[in-house]
Amino acid sequence: MTEMVYGAAPVRDGEPVLPKWWRTVDKWSLSCILILFGVGLLLGLAASPPLAERNGLHPFHYVQRQAFFGGLALVTMFAVSLMAPIMVRRLAVLGFLAAFVALAFLPVFGTDFGKGAVRWYSLGFASVQPSEFLKPLFVIVTAWLMAASQEIGGPPGRLWSFFLAVAIVAMLALQPDFGQACLVLFGWGVMYFVAGAPMMLLIGMAGAVVFVGTVAYENSEHFARRIDGFLSPEVDPTTQLGYATNAIQEGGFFGVGVGEGQVKWSLPDAHTDFIIAVAAEEYGLVLVLVIIAIYAAIVLRSLIRLMRERDPFIRLAGTGLACIFGVQAMINMGVAVRLLPAKGMTLPFVSYGGSSLIAGGIAVGMLLAFTRTRPQGEIGDILRGRIR
Repeated sequence: MTEMVYGAAPVRDGEPVLPKWWRTVDKWSLSCILILFGVGLLLGLAASPPLAERNGLHPFHYVQRQAFFGGLALVTMFAVSLMAPIMVRRLAVLGFLAAFVALAFLPVFGTDFGKGAVRWYSLGFASVQPSEFLKPLFVIVTAWLMAASQEIGGPPGRLWSFFLAVAIVAMLALQPDFGQACLVLFGWGVMYFVAGAPMMLLIGMAGAVVFVGTVAYENSEHFARRIDGFLSPEVDPTTQLGYATNAIQEGGFFGVGVGEGQVKWSLPDAHTDFIIAVAAEEYGLVLVLVIIAIYAAIVLRSLIRLMRERDPFIRLAGTGLACIFGVQAMINMGVAVRLLPAKGMTLPFVSYGGSSLIAGGIAVGMLLAFTRTRPQGEIGDILRGRIR
């Protein structure tokens, strides 16, 4: 019946899974992800040996761990991208429940590793940051609720998703992790906008965010310190922002040369939050622009393919995933050049971090699954039919 109404394209019966995946997947986005992973290993070779030396480890300890977790991320990405959207949704709902519970119990069983924010579970041999996994899974659950609300007699999915977003943002703010909280709220807002939210409601929400930010500034020393550091006209050269700013200035257009950078010896987070400063110093503005272009290509290609998608769930979920992926990269690089306050956020697929890499693999795998070419025609066919 669906094929009679929408005029679905013919399906190749009996086609093996892998050839079908290769024929339908967005190869340009896939290639960009692999390039980002390679860039991450390249920068890891430059940024992590000083940290390994300070911790009494062999020089390439963190590079090997990044390669291991990155390999797991790529395998996970490939496995998820093979799935049908309905299977992605089912597994994401189960994963979301587990990640939500893990986030709720962080104040009791979590640790801050001396960084002032309880965001991790220590497993001894590694650590897990629940918020990294919660973000993409939250997008899927929210898209499911919003898509269900558009059906006749459907549940109030938009309202439920709003309460869910507020609960997650509150738990993240208590860690405190205002960067991830803003990212979750941004993802929800983008999907709500795509689902047809009134503009006045979004403006009201923006005002509420400003109000909550003001309250947080007045009551949270951690938040106020970062905002004051961002607004200060002068940068303390002994802070992470000071080191990063100096490294970017020293790099110039072509960089100081491979292995010649000095910021990695001063920045404790050179291999994670400030990896772009290492890239700018050693390889210059050229590599930074290439990295920005790769992220932009992934986001824009995904959004263009999603614009032709008929299924509202796939369209909403894919848009949320693509926008969160791109905005996280923008925030990380914006912090390094003092366009944004410090957030403690990784650069997807480039920064070191097991949770970040594997969660990124899950998110991009779902995005690739949603942007695969399906035998359904395009939403433009419906619009042209209505015009006729």
